Amino acid sequence: MPLLSPNTADKIIVDRRKPHRNSDVARAVRRTRDQLTHRPGNLTFDRELLKLHARATARVALAVPILVLAIAFAGFSLHMKDEIVTWTIVALAGYSALAVVARSTDRTEASRLDVNATRLNFLVAHFVSGLGWIYFALMRCASCQVDDFTVVKGIVLLLAIAATALIASSLRGALSATFALPVASYVFLTEHSWTVVEIMVTALLVMSLPLFAYVAGQMNRASLTLLSFRSEKDALIAEVDTAKSMSDEARHRAEEANLAKSRFLASMSHELRTPLNAILGFSEVMGNEVLGPMENDTYRDYAKDIHTSGQHLLHLINEILDLSRIEAGRYQLNEEPLIVTGIVEDCCHLMELKARNKDIRIVEQFENDLPRLLADERAVRQITLNLLSNAVKFATPGTEVLVRVGWTAGGGQYISVKDTGPGIPADEIPVALSAFGQGSIAIKSAEQGTGLGLPIVQGLVALHGGEFELHSKLREGTEAIAIFPPSRVMEALPAVPTPKKAGKRA
Repeated sequence: MPLLSPNTADKIIVDRRKPHRNSDVARAVRRTRDQLTHRPGNLTFDRELLKLHARATARVALAVPILVLAIAFAGFSLHMKDEIVTWTIVALAGYSALAVVARSTDRTEASRLDVNATRLNFLVAHFVSGLGWIYFALMRCASCQVDDFTVVKGIVLLLAIAATALIASSLRGALSATFALPVASYVFLTEHSWTVVEIMVTALLVMSLPLFAYVAGQMNRASLTLLSFRSEKDALIAEVDTAKSMSDEARHRAEEANLAKSRFLASMSHELRTPLNAILGFSEVMGNEVLGPMENDTYRDYAKDIHTSGQHLLHLINEILDLSRIEAGRYQLNEEPLIVTGIVEDCCHLMELKARNKDIRIVEQFENDLPRLLADERAVRQITLNLLSNAVKFATPGTEVLVRVGWTAGGGQYISVKDTGPGIPADEIPVALSAFGQGSIAIKSAEQGTGLGLPIVQGLVALHGGEFELHSKLREGTEAIAIFPPSRVMEALPAVPTPKKAGKRA
């Protein structure tokens, strides 16, 4: 996965004026770039392989002396006292030197390792540990009564080669440095009677060295592959950390912007409403000529225009504040049992005059005996008025607006407002549902509006746990449906039974 370009995402998301926030992002980006440079063959991988070899050698540091002591015990039982003691000292000294190099490498940080020097130290230590096996290959046992002592030595060397191939697979050349001379010493310098068994053991020993070297090479390649996978995994984790840091930074900035917006709206609400109330009051006094007649008709029209514009501006401020409270989760629902049909009927009466002025008829279709709904009356009223206002605004003169209230298929209740206006293109429905969004038809028709009515409806319905649907087709009309969930429908309680009076006993 490629890293985000520092000329794009970093400049957009990271706020360079706040270094205390950007430190995590910078560290994550730097760590990602370092991890992405890990490829087989470079210094980082070579250091990792050397560390793997050091750990493997250090872990078996106790196993090798145990093997040496077991062979020494077997030699003592065969009366090989002097030679076996000398071999034990040489073998333990060689493997002690290898263990010292391994522990020193393991304790050193990978970034401080000199690859060439450390590899050379390991190869020399392996060669020194192989001196003990050279001595073992040349040992003789005249006093031990074993017919095939040469065969036994060959089998022991074969086992040692196999064990070393497994342990030292992370370091190329370690197996050859340890056992090339011991195998040559066994083949050329050891006295053989060249029986069939000795020939077979010698052949196996000679062939085992390149065979196990090949196996060690394959294991080395497997180690490289695992390291490559691990580096890619680390790179992915680093990218996730980077994305998380950037998202946290974006979230912090969004929270700050939202807080600044809330503070602005809170202050501007008071600062704008105070002069607006004065403008509305004075313009209404002037337009109604409360303090005396106005001789100039133009001034009277200006006063009415001022009052109308002030009302529109006040309505816009109220809508912005409502939407901001909904988005911030600060809109408090005053829930109470209410009959939806009654509220919708009142809203239809309020919009009747405006609809009649445009020669539009509002048709009501309400289902009977709907139970009460647990909801906020002000919110339900605002939902209905916003939907009716939009329908009357865009409906074609001479048509009708259909308002329905009823049951949903799942047991909830819905409010539907349908008009026969020009409709909304399918690709513009998300725009109409966004804040301040207006479709192309609304813009062309120059209808007065802020583009906040539908987003407020959507937010209020969501606060009630419901859904808002908008269905529209060009030249056919639009239907807006506010759906309330079944959990808000209140079931009618059964009548409380009246206790019967006990009859008098005779």
